[in-house]
Amino acid sequence: MRALLLVNPRSRSGAEALDRAEDLLRRTGFVVDALGGPADALIEEARRSRRSGGHDVVVAGGGDGTLGGIAAALLDGGPPLGVLPLGTANDFARTLGLPTDPAEAVALIARTRPRPVDVGLVNGVPFLNAASIGLSADLAGELTETAKRRFGRSGYLFTALRLILRARSFRVTIEGDFERTEARSLMVAVGNGRHHGGGLTIAPDARIDDGKLDLYSLETTRLWRLALIAWALRSGQHVHWSDVRASRGDVFEIRTRRPRPVNVDGELRTTTPARFSLLRGALLVHAPPAAAGLQPFSASSS
Repeated sequence: MRALLLVNPRSRSGAEALDRAEDLLRRTGFVVDALGGPADALIEEARRSRRSGGHDVVVAGGGDGTLGGIAAALLDGGPPLGVLPLGTANDFARTLGLPTDPAEAVALIARTRPRPVDVGLVNGVPFLNAASIGLSADLAGELTETAKRRFGRSGYLFTALRLILRARSFRVTIEGDFERTEARSLMVAVGNGRHHGGGLTIAPDARIDDGKLDLYSLETTRLWRLALIAWALRSGQHVHWSDVRASRGDVFEIRTRRPRPVNVDGELRTTTPARFSLLRGALLVHAPPAAAGLQPFSASSS
């Protein structure tokens, strides 16, 4: 088995991870080609691997932004993806039920068969976890790489609290499979996987391989309510609140009065108006047989 190991040393745990991961893969029996560098270089190397067909697996180490870019290079026919969660949030790994310890992650890649998962699209830009407008996009714009490396998940919390105190709602039009809604919202998120934003749950029954997108819109104007909703977002129970709009569908279109940035797996990649759709089973990834964010593994998944 030949593995291409791609590690972003700018991710929170990436600086010391490349040599260790390469050693772990070799001990497990892989022949390893390894590269460390910025995300753009890693993504281009993943594209070359897909074109050449020279690897049985591409093992990506980094945060959700790096993983999303590498995954996009492997869609629809590329080698399977193996994940080393080295970022701050690691929401893709959380959805898949992956271990965060590098040795356990490598062992899982070696012993599991790859399975297909869905990939979301917003204005043609792929995403693994979620794409969102409003508070989360403001957070992505203000949370620097230095803060993420220095403070980790607490950096998300401090920055989010500061943004919440000055948050203002915006007018949004949401069109889904069977409905059109106009509302004022603080944030609209459309999820492919189960988690985003450092462990927030998109919906309690969201799956990354169910062929559906899940949407929620925060439509409260009271800070105390927003604080309670934020707590409910950890478990996904926010979908039952009267000032949270929740929907599931194949396609969503979101329009705002003026263009707003869209947070795509932690990176600002496009703006509204935004069209969300899904590529079903477009990515092969090594994952455990059962996880909360996956359908039960069966013979038909092989």
